[in-house]
This record gives sequence, structure tokens and C-alpha cells, in this order.
Amino acid sequence: MPISSHFIRKSINRSSAFYWLALMLPLLPYTVTLGQTPPDADIFLVDLSLKSQPVQVGKPVNSTQRKGYDNQPSFTPDGTGLLYTSMREDGQTDIYKYDLQQKTTTQLTQTPESEYSPTVTPDQAYFSVIRVEKDKTQRLWKFPIAGTGEPTLVLEKVKPVGYHCWLTADWLALFILGTPNSLQLAHVKTGDTTRIEGSIGRCLLKIPGKNALSFVHKRTPTDWEIKQLDLQTLQITSIGRTLTGSEDFVWTPDGTLLMCQGTALYQLNPSRSPDWTQLADFSSVGIKQLTRMAIDPEGKKLALVGQ
Repeated sequence: MPISSHFIRKSINRSSAFYWLALMLPLLPYTVTLGQTPPDADIFLVDLSLKSQPVQVGKPVNSTQRKGYDNQPSFTPDGTGLLYTSMREDGQTDIYKYDLQQKTTTQLTQTPESEYSPTVTPDQAYFSVIRVEKDKTQRLWKFPIAGTGEPTLVLEKVKPVGYHCWLTADWLALFILGTPNSLQLAHVKTGDTTRIEGSIGRCLLKIPGKNALSFVHKRTPTDWEIKQLDLQTLQITSIGRTLTGSEDFVWTPDGTLLMCQGTALYQLNPSRSPDWTQLADFSSVGIKQLTRMAIDPEGKKLALVGQ
């Protein structure tokens, strides 16, 4: 059991004040300011070679290549597909899948609501999303990955959810919108949550080879640090500072951090050095700004969102 019994007891006996505060937080859209159209963005795929240090990086290939908003990439567990969020009409978003071998795109959702942050669930039978419902409530839902069947709520009472990360089939790490935004752990079976930290970034990732979660703690508007939450003890320790102004990162299977700043890609290996090393600059291929990232399970492909 990767989550300690101490955490289960803490969840069930949580402060009712924290619980109702989480439910009553303002329901704010988490991707763009209300009424604004998000900037055009494409998803680029880059080959990686982890056999040498620093990591070798290939040339980015545009996998979406259209006018509009394509964002929030997430690889399927077998590494053959890329799920992502796409806005194609009337400011409404759906989930699409790009097949890396066939180079084809399939629409996975077609609903009146908007879906964001697609992630394959641990049982691989569903993909979970943050769904903006008709009344603007943001909750976590899941859709059958086979394409047949109705979507279902994962956490009925937990809102407003901005981002999520599956820890096990029954435990989630959540970015909960509020003032400040907070990191919370949720037990799917009971719906109980516990607040862990405030003023966090949107990127929540398990650390390879560890029973731990990584996240960005924004201590001040300029002082941002990547931290580690031990899921057994719930102790938080520092991993290293982010690149200035950057909050999105990924882990390679061998424990190397990758992060973008502007048009450049950097790496940091916390066990070897506290300093970031630049790996590549993609300004020459017309990319103006890199933001979100995803990496396939084997560390051979990197997905980058470029404006």
C-alpha cells in the first residue's frame, strides 16, 4: 500500500473547515481568463536518447500543425498514442488522440462540456479528465478508453479541480483551485481529501523509482522550487529550484528532470548537480514559447507544447 495508514486516518479525521473551504472555493477557469481565447499552440514530438549525458535531443516534429489550441499532452502507457486537449470551435474543448505510428488523429470526446488534462487511468480502461460542467463546476470525470459507454464522476464532492495525477488506482494527487491553489491527496473510494501544501504549480508527477510525488512550490512570485512529497511519511523535501518563470517539467525513467524556458530545453539530475544544463534551443524551427511537456514511459519521446 503506497499511501500510509497514517494518511488514511488523517483523511477521515480531517478538519471540517478545510473540507468545506475546498468545496466553496471560487470556480475559476484554470487554463485561460474567462472570456479570453487561448493562444494558438501546437504539440511537437522530439526523439530522446538517454544513453549519453547530457540527454541527446532530436529535431521537433509538429504533430498537430493547425491553427488553434492544442495542449496538455499525455502519452498512453504503451507509448503509441498521445492524448491531448483541443479547442476547435465556440471556445469548447474536447479530447483527441494522436497515433504515433499511423500519424493519425482521432476524436475521443464530443460533448457540450469542455474536457481538459486527459490521463489514462491505472487500470487502462478509462482516461480521466477535468470537466467544466454546464454550471462551470470543475470536477474529475473518466471516459471509457474503448469509446463506448457513458462518462462517470471520479470524485463527486471534490471541486474545483484544476489538475490531477494518479498515484494508485485508489489515490490521486490534486491541484485544487483557491486562494492560494493547493495540493491535496484524495482517496477515490471514500472521496476524502487532505490538504498537503499551498501555493503550488500545476505540474504533479510521480518520481520514477520512488514512492513519492513531485510538485512546484511557489513560495513567492519569483521563488519557485521543485519539491518531493514522500507518500509513506507525507514529509516534504526540496529537489531543486525551477528555471525562472517555468513550472512544467517531466522525469526521465533514470531520474533526470527536463524543463523548458522560452524556446530552450534543459536538464537537471538532482543526484549529480544542482544546476540546469541546456540541451537544445528550438527557436530556429519557429517555436516562440515552450510550455507544457509529457514523456513516454520508456523515455524515448518527448511532447512539447509550442506557441
